[in-house]
Amino acid sequence: MKLAAHIEDRSPRGIAATVARLVRSGELRAGDRLPTVRELAVDLAVSPATVSGAWQALSAVGLVVSRGRAGTFVLPEPAGWLPPRYRDLATDGPPARLDLSSGTPDPELLPALAPALARVSARTTAAETGTYLAPPTIETLERLLRSTWPFPPQRVTVVDGALDAIGRTLEQVAGFGARVALEDPGFPPVFDLVEQLGLERVPVPVDRHGMDPAGLADALRAGARVVVLQPRAQNPTGASLTATRARELAVVVRQWGADPPALVIEDDHSSEIATARTVSLGTFLPDRVVHVRSFSKSHGPDLRIAAVGGPAAVLDRLVARRMLGPGWTSRLLQRVLVDLLTDGAALEAVADARRAYFARQRALCVALALHGLHVPPGDGINLWLPVRDEAVALVRLDAAGIRVARGAPFFAGPRAEGSGGHVRVTVGMLRGDVDAVAHVLALAALG
Repeated sequence: MKLAAHIEDRSPRGIAATVARLVRSGELRAGDRLPTVRELAVDLAVSPATVSGAWQALSAVGLVVSRGRAGTFVLPEPAGWLPPRYRDLATDGPPARLDLSSGTPDPELLPALAPALARVSARTTAAETGTYLAPPTIETLERLLRSTWPFPPQRVTVVDGALDAIGRTLEQVAGFGARVALEDPGFPPVFDLVEQLGLERVPVPVDRHGMDPAGLADALRAGARVVVLQPRAQNPTGASLTATRARELAVVVRQWGADPPALVIEDDHSSEIATARTVSLGTFLPDRVVHVRSFSKSHGPDLRIAAVGGPAAVLDRLVARRMLGPGWTSRLLQRVLVDLLTDGAALEAVADARRAYFARQRALCVALALHGLHVPPGDGINLWLPVRDEAVALVRLDAAGIRVARGAPFFAGPRAEGSGGHVRVTVGMLRGDVDAVAHVLALAALG
């Protein structure tokens, strides 16, 4: 293949984008050798530094690897079992000195599982774990959940994580081809999920208070009958709904979401570590809101438990469908979660994590401001950092040994020309060297 013939934009970003497109279309295959920097620079009549910048950007996102004098080669797609946008978030290549790309909590801030496992094991008999027709949610956990739910739910159950909850709810309420209003920017795996179910994305802008009411009204007028939003620590922006914004969104749903009524799915994935208080549209629309509360960020992703509460008409169907699949979420794990939600040491560990994430957000934002980059701190573990050029920023950060998540996969719709780019920084993993990291981030962002 004569690569230069496919390249129209001869900037580092344009060259990298063309190669990425050719890889994803299959025209360039894993193992193919790319032209040398000098060869392509001559073919395109650009400087070797321009091509080198493109190669570095592609390497930073795991599409190519340099093998010294042997040349630069196309890598296999990361983990073929991953959906498309999950692949975009996956990180291949050598380990970074500091990986701030994962979006996962700091393992050092999770409550200890060993004491909870020991206590649950001591008081749980084997016979209790083998009941197929018992209620899927144990009574003690349901009572705990109802006592802290943001509105009185008709039904409460637990499933295997927030995405499981969102997917199973969408299966019950959205037929093939239905339109779903999604945050823009939002969480890429939700976009994958919506497409996997044959649904149509309708992007709704997000500001520092969450989903934009005018944008939601436009989406509902365009036919969206399901709304998926994150009420706290929105991923990637860190925005949290205020009570006023929740009320405004509820008014929009009530006004434009009739015939048939629109349903709202709230993904409160950072409930226990967010500093913003609980806000839900269910306070105003209890019969139209399915609220999801995940414990992955606070108690560990491997627990795989999320609680779901909302109208019986939706939740009863969801539970019935699960009975023909997994049946229920492990009652042993449910008892472990009950222990973690009631044990003093575990409660204090989660409170410490909440304070630590808050402090890390503020410390990084203060340090960034000292280096000329003013970004309002968000909630939770992520910071949405604007950059002048996303590819250039990734190249510079990679050279400094810092890995972040590129911003492009987080956008639900097309971006305006010249709008710049973003990267998502998992601030929750920033344990030290805040000023040094801020200096590198600012140089990359402003570059």
